[in-house]
Amino acid sequence: MQSHGLVDLQVNGFAGVDFNTASLQADAFDKAVAAMFATGVTTFLPTIITASTDDLSSRFAALDRAVAQSRLGRLMVPGYHLEGPFLNPADGYAGCHPPAVMIAPDSDLVFRLEAGLSRPILLITIAPELPGSEDFIRTMSAAGKIVAIGHSAADAQTIERAVQAGARMSTHLGNGIPQILPKLDNTIFAQLAHDGLHASFIGDGIHLPQPALRAMVRAKGIARSILVTDAVSAAATAPGTYAFAGMVIEHGTDGSVRKPGGRTLAGSALTMDRAVRKIVEWRIASASEAFAMASDNPFDLLAPALQAHGVMAPDRGRVRWSEDVRVLEVRSGSEVYSSNDKRVTIAERTGH
Repeated sequence: MQSHGLVDLQVNGFAGVDFNTASLQADAFDKAVAAMFATGVTTFLPTIITASTDDLSSRFAALDRAVAQSRLGRLMVPGYHLEGPFLNPADGYAGCHPPAVMIAPDSDLVFRLEAGLSRPILLITIAPELPGSEDFIRTMSAAGKIVAIGHSAADAQTIERAVQAGARMSTHLGNGIPQILPKLDNTIFAQLAHDGLHASFIGDGIHLPQPALRAMVRAKGIARSILVTDAVSAAATAPGTYAFAGMVIEHGTDGSVRKPGGRTLAGSALTMDRAVRKIVEWRIASASEAFAMASDNPFDLLAPALQAHGVMAPDRGRVRWSEDVRVLEVRSGSEVYSSNDKRVTIAERTGH
């Protein structure tokens, strides 16, 4: 089996490397991205989460330098995802994001953060019930950015206004939401029901139980469903403790990632190849449908933003899969990963 390279719209870190730190270096970033490439990912958006304005600025600057100076970053990273600080600070909605530094949507802040970066902020996750959200969404959409709804208590009317203003996606739908909600009149159903929104899902069986994920994909439809990892530094690692955005997180033996001793999930240890494989094993989608959810759908959503910013689309590459949906080979540009030698190398010849 073959597919285009996978596209992950939400990656906070990988293989022991935290992308949300002002000390990020190009060699560490390349190490993380090489490990990600081996999972079939050829395009991804490094994601910076909620922090103070100063920390956001320093973290974006470090990330951008690392991307520009790394071999694989230049190939695989067309831009960035800003998840916060424009989120709902209430308990259950904030998740692992620090509520003390959450603020109302501020388009000027986005433009200030982006100024001087070699790559644009392409995707922004906000809670549209916050003051000024509709104007913010219109401004960001006019600037060619994708606005997504996440960590939000928005009701159906608020979601309708957000979509009319230009919102296009739900970020990790079903998560960043309290455990207890009204039975039917809640933000999950409202976002699932809106045909103007794609929805991204974390398919690890931890963020969403299998029956819930099955129902949500059926409701949203394959064409509007997107797989993401929300990976943090604990992804593709052994159980243990890791650093993430100024926090200590614990990768448990059950595969979950949390603050030590806490109940709130703090991103995931999921990899995209495993997400694809699980969707197929759980009979939520066929292999071709799972490849679409992990590659074609996110790429198509991203494409207009790339064009609006004058960013050349990354080489989508190809992934060759075994019958049990395991990565055998990944090719993108001159980069090649083969499961035979477990290394990412530069091909002697390109274009094959």
